[in-house]
Amino acid sequence: MHDEFLCHVTAYGTCGGRRIGVPLGTYRAPTLALALWWLRDRASWMADRLDPRPEVPHFPPSALVPVAGTVPDVPALLRAWCGDVARQERVADELAAGRLVRIAVVDDTTEYELLAESIDALRMQRTVPALVVPVA
Repeated sequence: MHDEFLCHVTAYGTCGGRRIGVPLGTYRAPTLALALWWLRDRASWMADRLDPRPEVPHFPPSALVPVAGTVPDVPALLRAWCGDVARQERVADELAAGRLVRIAVVDDTTEYELLAESIDALRMQRTVPALVVPVA
């Protein structure tokens, strides 16, 4: 069983023809349960910011515009992931086994990525000797 987990949330987009990542948060979770909680919390946080309620009075008129029906509904996908117990159990199993977990959703402009990995697994990878292959 892996005890500590490093979790990241990043948004990726294109600026000036280059792919740019914008960190949205990092958390060093002392337990598997807290890692899962943080990932769900961040997914929910992103969904709420991407899809606010338009009837809230502090939004100026025309500040929010609908997108084409072909654009994936990232907030709905994030909320669905948060509410899917089977997916949460799969993520927990992968993390407990020491594997990297990546959850990514994409709309027409941005990729949103949640990552989690075992700190113990990272440490163990560093102790494995590097594979050296001659070039010539």
